Amino acid sequence: MQQVYFDNAATTQIRDEVIASMVEVMKTNYGNASSSHSFGRSSKVLIEKSRKAVASYLNVSASEIIFTSGGTEADNLILLSAVRDLKVTHIITSKIEHHAVLHTVDQLVKDYKISVSYVDLKPNGKIDYLHLETLLKSESKTLVSLMHINNEIGNVLNLERVASLCKANNALFHSDTVQSVGHYKLDLQATQVDFITGAAHKFHGPKGVGFAFIRKNSGLKPLIFGGEQERGLRAGTESVHNIVGMEIALKSAYENLEKEAAYIKGLKQYFIHNIETNIPNATFNGKSGDMEKSTYTLVNVCLPIPPKKAAMLLFQLDLKGIACSKGSACQSGSNQNSHVLTEILNAEDLQKPSIRFSFSIYNTKEEIDYLVEVLKDFSI
Repeated sequence: MQQVYFDNAATTQIRDEVIASMVEVMKTNYGNASSSHSFGRSSKVLIEKSRKAVASYLNVSASEIIFTSGGTEADNLILLSAVRDLKVTHIITSKIEHHAVLHTVDQLVKDYKISVSYVDLKPNGKIDYLHLETLLKSESKTLVSLMHINNEIGNVLNLERVASLCKANNALFHSDTVQSVGHYKLDLQATQVDFITGAAHKFHGPKGVGFAFIRKNSGLKPLIFGGEQERGLRAGTESVHNIVGMEIALKSAYENLEKEAAYIKGLKQYFIHNIETNIPNATFNGKSGDMEKSTYTLVNVCLPIPPKKAAMLLFQLDLKGIACSKGSACQSGSNQNSHVLTEILNAEDLQKPSIRFSFSIYNTKEEIDYLVEVLKDFSI
């Protein structure tokens, strides 16, 4: 049976050079980076080298990069501290954010009685920027939290426009950039975002490591206590091999960005063309079928499949060796509809199966041919 992996928005295959670098670190740099002896100092040097490298790709200071266990922890750190320590009393977000943001905001409402405003969405899931501007007229201390690239439908936020609106209204701006770091160039000197987050496993690095960008002198305080690691903002012994692995993954991603992005765009275009040709009644959710207005890494397809077949579609695809998802991997195993699609689809389309297919440099057009043939059989 053919095995094909089209769930790269959930996690990616680790590059060979990343694995090699991590193995080397585990063999030779096993000292605790907080120790004062030479073993500890050598580990500390590697961490700071990685910090400078990550910062350089974002055009920020190394002191503004805090290593975390991943994007979820980074989102939690920023949102919680903004409310608890920066005295934010009003958060503006959208109902199609990742649950790392939405569930954190829900908890902040319970614990700190903050107010929350949800920006209006267009039928395609696009943010209504005029409504956002209206919401920013609040006199409360406000933080805007909007993701750069939606992990389910691929819509791309205009970071520069939102950053300008926030600055003009004295609001803080946090963006979950987990789906864009390593796939898009981000210049945080040109774009005045206050906080962003990243996760290594989304750009062919290891799981269990990510970072928060926290603009200098923000005033944020730690979420995890116990030590002075990460400039006092994140206690706990640093995972040196994972941090180095993230550095190498990001280095490879940005050194090969143009070539690899062009290749993946070609795969997405090929997939869209083949779906339109072979399953003409299929539709693309959000803006994911528009090459100019969505990320090049994923497509979310609403398939014209009868209800009886639709109920077991993902299971049947898995039996055919095809890995994909109906939404965020964090919600796998849930019988509920995607919260993103619930916000943008009508009742009729919600009854049809919507599947997210996400691509990487390790996919091929031959795999897409196989996938489309399988989908075509289900649609008959």
